Amino acid sequence: MLRIANVGSSDYLIDLGSGDGRILITAARNYGARGLGVDLDPQLVKESLENARMAGVADRVSFQQRDLFDTKIGKATVVTLYLLPEVNLKLRPRLLAELRPGTRVVSHGFDLGEWQADLRMSVRGSGSEVFFWVVPAPVAGKWNARIITPAGPQVLEIEFTQKFQEIDGSARREGKLVHVRDARLDGDRISFVLIDDVDHLHRQHFEGRVNGKAIEGTVRGGGTAPRTQHSWRASLDATVNRMQD
Repeated sequence: MLRIANVGSSDYLIDLGSGDGRILITAARNYGARGLGVDLDPQLVKESLENARMAGVADRVSFQQRDLFDTKIGKATVVTLYLLPEVNLKLRPRLLAELRPGTRVVSHGFDLGEWQADLRMSVRGSGSEVFFWVVPAPVAGKWNARIITPAGPQVLEIEFTQKFQEIDGSARREGKLVHVRDARLDGDRISFVLIDDVDHLHRQHFEGRVNGKAIEGTVRGGGTAPRTQHSWRASLDATVNRMQD
């Protein structure tokens, strides 16, 4: 679970339903991470604290007796789950709403329903699977975009639809249709290609980073478009976010 999430020393890991603490303790001992484990069972919490002390990582991790649904998770860069499927599904809205885009989520044994995993792997010798997700930024809605060029800004309207990390879109340039292709969202990183409705070889490749209601990045020409690179910015103009939970 920790390798698939690429856990490192800069991570703060929250283990929801931490049991005897082994996941979080391993993250601290082997990868230098810090974190919090929560469990309802007071005996398991006591055992986890002792295990952390014995492993020499008590200064890097803490364990608390707490309902996982009452636990604040927004600080996490990685969240680990070893829970029943119905608990995973109940947690899903909170994971999407409270975790920052780019946060990694790993679950042992069970998925998150319609939120398809970015990666799934079989655990050798156990017959179980590990599921991995990157929390996507919410981008659904209409965006007013500008490409900054020496000749002046090029104005675009781009509208994205979204279901978790899967996105699609449509766009207009000066009122004329432009096709959106190869739209991808990885955490807070977005990329897509705009193809002219008349000259299908005229392509603009966009990359950017989503920061709340703004996107900033670079765009470069391809095909019959000038092979130049410019900055672009967009601001969200939609009042409804359509990312499906």
